[in-house]
Amino acid sequence: MHPAPASSFYIPHRAAVLGAAGLSVLAALPAAAEVKVTATIKPIHALVSQVMEGVGTPALLVKGAASPHTYALKPSDARELNNANVVFRVSEAVEPFTRKITASLPDTVRVVTLADAPGIDWLTIRTGDSFEAHDHGADEAHDHSHDHDHDHDKHDHGDHSHDDHSHDAHDHAGHADEPAGDKTSADHKNRDGHVWLDPENARKMVAEIARTLAEADPANAETYKANAAKSDAAIVALSADIARELEPVKGKPFVVFHDAYQYFERRFGLAALGSITLNPEAKPSAKRLTEIRKKLGALSASCVFSEPQFQPKLVAVVTEGTSARAGTLDPEGALVEPGPQAYDTLLRNLATGLKTCLVQGS
Repeated sequence: MHPAPASSFYIPHRAAVLGAAGLSVLAALPAAAEVKVTATIKPIHALVSQVMEGVGTPALLVKGAASPHTYALKPSDARELNNANVVFRVSEAVEPFTRKITASLPDTVRVVTLADAPGIDWLTIRTGDSFEAHDHGADEAHDHSHDHDHDHDKHDHGDHSHDDHSHDAHDHAGHADEPAGDKTSADHKNRDGHVWLDPENARKMVAEIARTLAEADPANAETYKANAAKSDAAIVALSADIARELEPVKGKPFVVFHDAYQYFERRFGLAALGSITLNPEAKPSAKRLTEIRKKLGALSASCVFSEPQFQPKLVAVVTEGTSARAGTLDPEGALVEPGPQAYDTLLRNLATGLKTCLVQGS
């Protein structure tokens, strides 16, 4: 993999003010003010924490083993969001609880949807009982529907250049100056939101986090830039380590609880055959469980992976009468301690969990 430079595209926000040159810019904090930042989930919180090292610590909304797919905001969360200068989330698809609250936040709060960061490589949601027809290496699997031609030259941030991997057809949906829950939901409905599980996407998010914070807090812009460079290098090294660890199990078949892993699969050459449920917010039907159990035998899947937030007994039902073993994967970091190292820990845990179970079937 070759390091990709960050892009220069700026996502406008309804809280932006008009600069002297007529360009949309983020209102900077007073020189003595401390930037208040909130991140929704642990992997994003980790990346933001890395960029903010030495400046401050972001708040985390979804704590413990809670799932962002089913999370309900508490009054304390609403207060946290209302008092923030910048809120980082993945997308409404991953954190549906943000849909309504972001529309009601004051204009002093900027909401940044990191799934819309420049250069993010989208994959479409897989449907059906199994994924065997999916080509993990084909470019057709990507939904290149971001449009990065939204007047880039009008938002020249100097230090950033376009990624050589073209995303010219992408459509930056859901800008915060549009009604929340309208265009974002419509444009993203067929996209897989688990973008952070591809380290290359995480690099793009780090660049967007650093640029956003530098605009909000110019006094610490150089620190954010330096921290982002350090984080980027660490993610490149992490990806190389995981690729080496997973080399022995590339192509070995397995089944997951819900289809959260295709970014990770595609990056590292893995072969998920299907998921127990298509929607983690809904319990799978008895018919679907029966169909998955049949496919385990027909497709020779050696492992079925549950997740910490969901019922492990469903995996037991699926594996009953088969030779498949059960494992656990944690794509959102439910069991990971929050902090700057959480992203590294999350991805390494995924690699270890996959390898441990799949090697047993060799």
